[in-house]
Amino acid sequence: MNIYSISYTFLFLIPYFLFLCRMEKDRMDNWEKRSGENQKKYKQFLQRADKNKVLKALPSLHEEAFEKIDCLKCANCCKHYSPRFKTPDIKRISAVLKMKEGDFIETYLRLDDEGDYVTKKSPCPFLGTDNYCSIYEDRPGDCVRFPYTDEDVIIKRQQLTLKNSTFCPIVYYVLEGLTERLG
Repeated sequence: MNIYSISYTFLFLIPYFLFLCRMEKDRMDNWEKRSGENQKKYKQFLQRADKNKVLKALPSLHEEAFEKIDCLKCANCCKHYSPRFKTPDIKRISAVLKMKEGDFIETYLRLDDEGDYVTKKSPCPFLGTDNYCSIYEDRPGDCVRFPYTDEDVIIKRQQLTLKNSTFCPIVYYVLEGLTERLG
């Protein structure tokens, strides 16, 4: 191989690389609008998807999404929705905050229509103005697992996945990736 063939190779690879970067940027431009428009496509995909193929594709898509999207720049989950606070979460967090469990519940939580404890108001009272969580190390299990893009919840709880894709760019990114790779 001589210097000229290497140069020609790079001349062809650079536009391809730029095309891929532009495709990636385009995927995330107006993602909220696109997610809303693609709900039917996502629903159909999730209903007919091969569970094993989806589960095999999830780890790489999950990791890819978290490399490209900074949760601290978004925090939509903390600003507009509440996790469930289960008994172990309440015990752990109230101990960290040096509060009695009953006081913690009375101060921060309410029962929702399904009988789960959730925050009384949005945004989450533990979310700072910098989008950092003041109880991050002790946050509820739902927060630890969110956005569920590396586990079978994405298939098992399809309505939840569809809802999450409308406010979480990571869920949107993973669903787009799944439909492109497996759709």
